[in-house]
Amino acid sequence: MKKLFLSAVIAVFGFSVMNAQGGFKVGLNFALPVGDAADISSFSLGLDAAYLVEVSEKFAVGGATGFTNAFGKSETLSGFGYSFDVEYDDVQFIPVAAAARFYATEKFYAGADLGYAIGIDDGNDGGFYYRPKVGYNFTDMIGANFSYTGISLDGGDWSTIGLGVEFSF
Repeated sequence: MKKLFLSAVIAVFGFSVMNAQGGFKVGLNFALPVGDAADISSFSLGLDAAYLVEVSEKFAVGGATGFTNAFGKSETLSGFGYSFDVEYDDVQFIPVAAAARFYATEKFYAGADLGYAIGIDDGNDGGFYYRPKVGYNFTDMIGANFSYTGISLDGGDWSTIGLGVEFSF
């Protein structure tokens, strides 16, 4: 009888976890720089990870982190009869943020990450990090999102518009 009861509890718990909007999420994203970032970078690739806990049927909160590498541009500058090549270095961040999502439906959500982006390349001190996003879950395990990332840096900002895929576990 104990084994039957324990099996029933595990099955109910497993079913509720599978249908929960929260949980562990891992994603990949591609982003295009805008503003100041577009002057020195051509595109960025990132890896995202988040763990969300369902607070209510429509709302989940948790933490988020990841790694983003923005690839530096190469360009030729000309002036006064001279020209020279300029190679900008890659720019890299590791965000550490609180994350929240509001589920308008079972498939569609809007959310935001707020925190600090740690700059890991030389001369990059990082800054305040914010990333509003909207997403659509195709299945319980696969979704896509569209986001804007802003990082307030000393003397400027770093902004991108991105498209990502997300896997839920």
